[in-house]
Amino acid sequence: MMTLTHEILTTSEMAEADRLAIAGGIPGIALMERAGRAVAEAAGAMMKPGAKIAVLCGPGNNGGDGFVAARVLAGRGFDVSLALLGAKEFLKGDARLAAQGWDGPILAPESVDLAAQDLIIDALFGAGLSRPVTGEAEALVRAINRSGCPVLAVDVPSGLDGNSGQTEGAVVAAQKTVTFFRMKPGHVLYPGRRLCGDIVVADIGIPDTVLAAIKPQTSINHPSLWKHALRVPSEEGHKFDRGHLLVLSGGIESTGAARLAAHAGARAGAGLVTVASPSEALAVNAAALSDIMVRSSDGATGLEHLLEDKRRNAVVLGPGAGVGEPLKSCVRLVLDKERALVLDADALTSFSSNASELKALIGENHACSCVATPHDGEFSRLFAAEPHILSASGRLERARRAAAFLGLVVVLKGPDCVIAAPDGRALINTNGSPWLATAGSGDVLAGAIGGFLAQSLSAFEAAAAAVWLHAEAGRALGAGLLARDLPVAMREALGRLLAAG
Repeated sequence: MMTLTHEILTTSEMAEADRLAIAGGIPGIALMERAGRAVAEAAGAMMKPGAKIAVLCGPGNNGGDGFVAARVLAGRGFDVSLALLGAKEFLKGDARLAAQGWDGPILAPESVDLAAQDLIIDALFGAGLSRPVTGEAEALVRAINRSGCPVLAVDVPSGLDGNSGQTEGAVVAAQKTVTFFRMKPGHVLYPGRRLCGDIVVADIGIPDTVLAAIKPQTSINHPSLWKHALRVPSEEGHKFDRGHLLVLSGGIESTGAARLAAHAGARAGAGLVTVASPSEALAVNAAALSDIMVRSSDGATGLEHLLEDKRRNAVVLGPGAGVGEPLKSCVRLVLDKERALVLDADALTSFSSNASELKALIGENHACSCVATPHDGEFSRLFAAEPHILSASGRLERARRAAAFLGLVVVLKGPDCVIAAPDGRALINTNGSPWLATAGSGDVLAGAIGGFLAQSLSAFEAAAAAVWLHAEAGRALGAGLLARDLPVAMREALGRLLAAG
């Protein structure tokens, strides 16, 4: 019944998948029948035979799925009550056909004692709902949440935006959600990810071949998408084969961030890593680093001297580096020298309210080798003068617009980290841990991306690999992790991934 795949479809892309399947000879009512049966299977796995189940149906195809599920569950001995929001005569198409297969009473929603049920099946509204629920529907959603009864949602919890995972007004909080063919962005973006509970992706007979016509550009971040690009050392190779990462340190009071990034770059596999340190902090950095090189570098002039060695092919700018014109000059220099570049923290804040200046510096020739890693606050500051980016609905669309605007890969950090490329491709990370929300965690991520860039991964692949491995390390470490724990845990996660073949 279930498929595990990585493509994510928007609501319009899912509608197109349905259309192509029907055009290919699968009747719409057959798809609805399979969808309803999948819901019934999930409900049956949650409840013992004879349990009281209320199926709440809406006026569209989501309600049609509910009618099928109710019929199947009743046939299996469950005590099913079915309520319809609206009148049966207003049902259309396949939903109308599905309703004709239900021979039990159709109740008014307010007549069902929700608190007395063992399970509520929310078949009110699917992912295509484009407006907040109001009136009777809103009252019903709020009653569902007050009932204290477990909820199984059909497609998405009612009231949830399937494209953004955002909510506006009342929305059902489900323990489990059954969706069909592929997940939607709202299933994996917060708060949608939390509101959906456990997610079952049911195979209802839509052939995978429809994806070739749809060409989805969003996926769940998964090693199958980038593992092929990882560099495994050759027996006859040497350290420079795996690149040389340069990390710019801040002054004497803010050196730790650069060291975290440097260690992460080395653990990601860069052959050499050098910390470019201001003279005032040289002794501090040198004393703290035994397996990372330290070189004196004061301002853009010092950095330019270090970049005369063309083997230093990737640079991380930002962690603890200090905000202002000196750092902006370093950004200009690295871009002029055409090195792969990670822009993090202070490097992004230095361009606050002036993303257009950064866009001009990046130019068209750097899209394949530049990554920006803002968290939400840095993102808002950077694009404060670009309302068309900040006004986008949800993190996925904001990250996409930002990547297209700047001409680089954007990693919008958070519990639902989004990796977006200028050409519209995007990945949503799902293996994170709340314990990663700790000081220095972002510095480690920036360094890991730099380490993969040094090994000549594309910007998109480097960002995706680093984000996934960073999240795996966070999951493995769990409670009480410190940022300094992450590079070693990332090495272990990378080792397990490579050993798996």
